[in-house]
Amino acid sequence: MLDMFLNSVRLFFTGRLFRDNRAVLIQWFKGFSVCFVLLLVVGWTVSPLAGVVVTGLVGGAVQPLLFKDLKWA
Repeated sequence: MLDMFLNSVRLFFTGRLFRDNRAVLIQWFKGFSVCFVLLLVVGWTVSPLAGVVVTGLVGGAVQPLLFKDLKWA
């Protein structure tokens, strides 16, 4: 299991895991931006713990939607 993970990490950093690395980074940045803003808003208005919980749930739900159209190499 660890070997499979390390192999995927090596392929990612050498640019051979996805067909279009730029699209992966753009989709990742979209998800990161949404989660970061949500964390700040909920963390400041409600409580930091609620912000972390809500952001984790939303981030986990948004990631598969953002990455569904990415092509593997």
